[in-house]
Amino acid sequence: MTNATVVREPAERRRLWVEIAIVLGLSLGASAVYSIVSIVSRLTDETPLADQSASINQSRDSREWLDFTYQFLSIFFALFAVALVLYLLWRPGQSAFRRIGFDLTRPGRDIGSGVLLVAVIGIPGIALYAVGRLAGITVAVVPAPLDAFWWTVPILVLSALRAALTEEIIVVGYLFTRLSELGFSKWTIILSSAVLRGSYHLYQGIGPFFGNVAMGVVFGWCYARWGRTMPLVVAHWILDMLSFIGYPLALAWWPGIFGATG
Repeated sequence: MTNATVVREPAERRRLWVEIAIVLGLSLGASAVYSIVSIVSRLTDETPLADQSASINQSRDSREWLDFTYQFLSIFFALFAVALVLYLLWRPGQSAFRRIGFDLTRPGRDIGSGVLLVAVIGIPGIALYAVGRLAGITVAVVPAPLDAFWWTVPILVLSALRAALTEEIIVVGYLFTRLSELGFSKWTIILSSAVLRGSYHLYQGIGPFFGNVAMGVVFGWCYARWGRTMPLVVAHWILDMLSFIGYPLALAWWPGIFGATG
């Protein structure tokens, strides 16, 4: 995490808080609120949590061309939130990309670090999901449609990239920068960011909340140490691609874990 100049002026501090509220309200903060409402709905439902399911990347229309159009537009417009925070972080003489380490100055090291993070996060993450399903505190997450078209895999790859960019650029790159400027300590920022990451995954159940908080702590610590979001984006993109594209295979091998039981 790059050293940010702490903002002292009260007016500027208020402006930053308003900016953070607007950014989160337009993006993952809103997702967190909807997720909290969703988990309350799930926990108060007569159907046990283990018998419920949550679909990601589900079909938007029965007509193939319209389904593709809706899927693509959803990904395209979601990236405007990423563009917004990059614009807000831009300073005269200092690129926002360079400021949060989202550039191509060290591609080999970034890819290597990202792959390492996949191993560190991916295997325990799958295990935690399986334990959560068996314990009845995690819903069956359906990350990909089972009816494939010619464009299904490319759209899933783009959807994974959208998630990686949105979460790592906003929740890590942007939020760490702004909270540092407001004078918060490193671990306060890491833990706050991790809880936010977990909260917008609550719609998947209690297990994924804690799993994503743990992921947020690891990713936040890595960003604080490396000062780069690129390895985090690489790791997140790979993890989601494996999840989205590998889901049908996982469902066939372990239907009791990856499929809804109800």
